[in-house]
Amino acid sequence: MIKVAAIQMCSGTQPERNVQTMERMVREAAAAGATYVQTPEMTGALQRDRAIFSTILREQENDIIACRAGELAAELGIYLHVGSTAIARGDGKIANRGLLFDPKGRLATTYDKIHMFDVDLDNGESWRESSAYTPGKDARVIDLGFARLGFAICYDVRFPALFRAEAVAGAEILTVPAAFTRQTGEAHWHVLLRARAIENGAFVIAAAQGGLHEDGRETYGHSLIIDPWGRILAEGPEAGEAVIFAELDISASRAARARIPNLKNARDFNLDMLPALAKGGLTA
Repeated sequence: MIKVAAIQMCSGTQPERNVQTMERMVREAAAAGATYVQTPEMTGALQRDRAIFSTILREQENDIIACRAGELAAELGIYLHVGSTAIARGDGKIANRGLLFDPKGRLATTYDKIHMFDVDLDNGESWRESSAYTPGKDARVIDLGFARLGFAICYDVRFPALFRAEAVAGAEILTVPAAFTRQTGEAHWHVLLRARAIENGAFVIAAAQGGLHEDGRETYGHSLIIDPWGRILAEGPEAGEAVIFAELDISASRAARARIPNLKNARDFNLDMLPALAKGGLTA
């Protein structure tokens, strides 16, 4: 059994304030016994103004969130997973990057968000992540000793092949830190995350942003921890800060996969594109 925590934030536009919030909530999680703690997507800042955003960007070794997270992980003796923060790549583009620090404060691995949120929503919201961010190319699974952890960020949740690949590689915990919009969250957040847990026989941990942010956007909240059978073990509020906890029995992942062995039973197949039917029905 391991105790995990997901931290729900409502990140503002200034990393200096957000890092203080992150530290306070990480300490709360560790004090309650969590050995793995996850923060949401864009922990460092949510800022729509590109010109202002560019002034707060730093490369990873100088990023305030990355540096403080490593120090906290070492001090508290925990795995600290910064769900993501914006990292300057040095080529004029940005990485939406997750960072996992081990209990000695060492950077265990990073993950750059693969799928870019380029959408136009019914309420007039329009997002083009690819105009600023460089998408990642590599899925990641890391063995922490007590469990294998797979990585994703927010919009990645809509691409089940990513999660299937990580599960086939042995991931028992799938992570989906996010800053889901309110509109899409109300429609799809719970069902997508529960589906990823069920179809892969894995725990899902999804720390979320929640509430009305300083830059005017509104995120859905409802941070979730879900078991391999799709049951919600812990859930955050619709808006505002929260730390949610669950104790995970990692053997439950193996048990779920034994009961419904769909990962093992998957088969390759061919797809035939058939010609259109003639008007009036089938032809001879």
